[in-house]
Amino acid sequence: MTTGNITGLHHITGVIRDAQRSVDFYTQVLGLRLIKQTVNFDDPGAYHIYFGNDQATTGSAITFFEWKHTPQGHPGVGGTHHVALTVADYDGLLKWKRRLTDLDISVDGPFDRHYFTSIYFKDPDGLIIEIATREPGMAVDEELDKIGTAFLSPPKEMMIRNRDEETIRATTWAEPVPTVTPDMRLDDGMHHITAIGSDIHRTDAFFSELLGLRKVKMTSNFDDPDSAHWYWGNENGAPGTLITYFERKPGAKKHIHYKPVQMGAGQTHHYALSVPDADTQLMYREKLIKAGFRVSPVMERVYFQSIYTNDPDGHIVEIATAGPGFMVDEDYGSLGSTLKLPPWLEQHRNIIEARLKPINVPMWEGVPA
Repeated sequence: MTTGNITGLHHITGVIRDAQRSVDFYTQVLGLRLIKQTVNFDDPGAYHIYFGNDQATTGSAITFFEWKHTPQGHPGVGGTHHVALTVADYDGLLKWKRRLTDLDISVDGPFDRHYFTSIYFKDPDGLIIEIATREPGMAVDEELDKIGTAFLSPPKEMMIRNRDEETIRATTWAEPVPTVTPDMRLDDGMHHITAIGSDIHRTDAFFSELLGLRKVKMTSNFDDPDSAHWYWGNENGAPGTLITYFERKPGAKKHIHYKPVQMGAGQTHHYALSVPDADTQLMYREKLIKAGFRVSPVMERVYFQSIYTNDPDGHIVEIATAGPGFMVDEDYGSLGSTLKLPPWLEQHRNIIEARLKPINVPMWEGVPA
């Protein structure tokens, strides 16, 4: 059971080469809203852009640093494998497959993941994105009060279905999907984040014992059943609270991506967990320091406050406050429309703007409810 105050996922931050290209993809293809254009506060010569749902809520934010000349990144130990976004149901998932494939984006799936069904594709920089259904959830094979207490092998019939490549390729929505329909909306934000570690028990100690998340599932990687895949989240293991890890032991045969992560385009710089307030954040900072982890001072991020640490394999993990939120310096209608700078950088606006290529911001009309 949980003992801490982490309420779920806050945001994930990846690396891109071209801000405009990412704006076009995440708004025009995936139907997300550009909710903030600002700069990397620690590197103000680079864009930091945020995408999210219509209301710019915590847990819907996918953000990117624009590093124009960065090399291509690759998944590995100490990095993220993919980020999953939430769609309401299976029909919505099939519509996403049809929409993406009609736009010449390669899609894998749909795959039965037992706790949800999902598809996979990549953004223009190579970040692996999964779209996953809300249901059936973590209690499909365990009673809710016992989830995460026993190792559960993947069901054989499910594994057989997931190897039927011909059927999987043919499974899609029958009609073209030229626009994002209401049942496709990704307004619920992230479903889960999956990272890669070298020792699942050490990772469990970090999340369960130190951070106080509940271990909600112990199973195998369904595409590599000889390796572990564990999940942590809130009491019910609800989408939006889930952080999951693939175990990749260096040197183990057949294990892919067991080398250290290579940071670069298409990779995650860090992911953030959400806490309700600054006092809770300081409590976690003290716990991490006492446990011997590197922890940053509290950093002012205008839209939230942050501390940064590393998981046992070195992945940067941020703990961010839920507020004050993205409307602290813009109203609802103008979110993401202009370059916003923190107060301490306003005096350098002319210099900063001269270094950045202006972004063509698409008009936000929302998706009809």
